[in-house]
Amino acid sequence: MVKKHSENIVTKNTSTNIRSASSSKIAIKVTNLHKSFRLPTERAAGLKQAIFNWLKGVKGYTEQKVLRGVNFEIKKGEFVGIVGRNGSGKSTLLKLLAEIYYPEQGKIEIDGTLVPFIELGVGFNPELTGRENVYLNGALLGFSNHQMDAMYDEIVKFAELEQFMDAKLKNYSSGMQVRLAFSIAIRAKGDILILDEVLAVGDAAFQEKCNNYFASLHGEQTVILVTHSMENVRRFCDRAILIEKGEVKVEGSPDKVAKAYEGLWS
Repeated sequence: MVKKHSENIVTKNTSTNIRSASSSKIAIKVTNLHKSFRLPTERAAGLKQAIFNWLKGVKGYTEQKVLRGVNFEIKKGEFVGIVGRNGSGKSTLLKLLAEIYYPEQGKIEIDGTLVPFIELGVGFNPELTGRENVYLNGALLGFSNHQMDAMYDEIVKFAELEQFMDAKLKNYSSGMQVRLAFSIAIRAKGDILILDEVLAVGDAAFQEKCNNYFASLHGEQTVILVTHSMENVRRFCDRAILIEKGEVKVEGSPDKVAKAYEGLWS
């Protein structure tokens, strides 16, 4: 599937035939990626004010450049960390990869199916039971009822919520909801996983279970972890990328990038 928006291109290939534009070993290739947002500064009180502003050249917004020519490649089977301070452009990059946003300029090439772990529990209905929400969320992920039947016991067991599945979701704690959402999400196995601080879900015991799960993915799937935790970068990642002010500043070993990240505050 190829989507084009003027100068921006997002390319996906889920077949076994690799594009001539990329190596068979490359899962994601990002080239000269740019993204900006318009932030309103003032709103016209009426048509007269709007015309007056237009005649004076007052736009009513400022343009915030979030990504400025980002380039990188991620090989198949790599576990790559993307780090940076708040406002550096990490989350915007993640949403571009997930096709929530589209770039103004540049190209994203993706070879394989991509599953983003961005907002766990999106689509949950608090008035439905945990059981009903499992099937609802599964449908949003593209699974049939028959497929969810086959996965249901495994989902509930991983979430450790067996005795609560017939209770309404509004009676769950926030931690219980996140555990259930996470357990459903990891069933959506794709070639590429994008994780946005998802390793922080649940209590310490559940976090360790999640950590063990992600450790088991090494070499099996391509994983991108967007995080502020240098401990997780050093623990899980094969390589890391530091983004600062919308640009790739450092790329290399987890320790090298973690030290550069930690040095931003020194």
